[in-house]
Amino acid sequence: MYGETQYNKDGLLQGQGIDSPLSETGIQQSEAAGQYLQDVRFTNVFVSDMKRAKQTAEIIVRKNNTCSDLALVIDPLLKERSFGIAEGGRVEDMKKMAEAAGQPIPEYTPPHGETMEQVKVRINTFLKSMFQLMADHHRGKIRWGEETQRAEIDGPLAGFPDDGVLRVPAHALVVSHGAYMRVAVRYFIEDLGCSVPLGSDMIQVFSACSNTGMCRFIVTLKCSSAVLLSDMKCLFVNRIDHIKAKDS
Repeated sequence: MYGETQYNKDGLLQGQGIDSPLSETGIQQSEAAGQYLQDVRFTNVFVSDMKRAKQTAEIIVRKNNTCSDLALVIDPLLKERSFGIAEGGRVEDMKKMAEAAGQPIPEYTPPHGETMEQVKVRINTFLKSMFQLMADHHRGKIRWGEETQRAEIDGPLAGFPDDGVLRVPAHALVVSHGAYMRVAVRYFIEDLGCSVPLGSDMIQVFSACSNTGMCRFIVTLKCSSAVLLSDMKCLFVNRIDHIKAKDS
């Protein structure tokens, strides 16, 4: 997820209609994320076409020791969920609108906004595009007609920046937005059968992500005439170790 903007700081909704840049704090958060991920070897980078996400991705990639020259794939399918008439207003006001409609705020759609189902369609389209692009890009590392190499994860994660990606042949950095990712995580788990770590607090798993919060998923693809999702595992969600380290 991207770093803080002034709209975040002021408790205002941005959605798709407000294309604001990172605040000074947001730049610092993105630099901390880049420092934390500096030795993680990314092979591909996908990012929303919104300014705050692009700035975050650029900072993270620039600070990386192994792939600072990677080109960013800018994809509007990753842009934030639209909040319709609520964009530019206070988050608290949308909470009141959701309350009046008798709905939890993550599921509430303001007039002219984007429903969760519409966001899921965008997510599904993006996944298919990303899987195909990465399969084509890394064709030499994939045995066509078989599944890609599975990650070997023994026991609990150690809490390191490269947790779970040691034997993964291709590793994508994806920079998107909070409400979009909240829908994505629920879609992965409830619709695509993504597994979560044993003992996970599902309230935390489905909660809103902090600015520059990190999630990691290991995806296994079946590559034959088409590239299909075979398996998905969630390693962690909403990790903010880099922010904790910066504040300590």
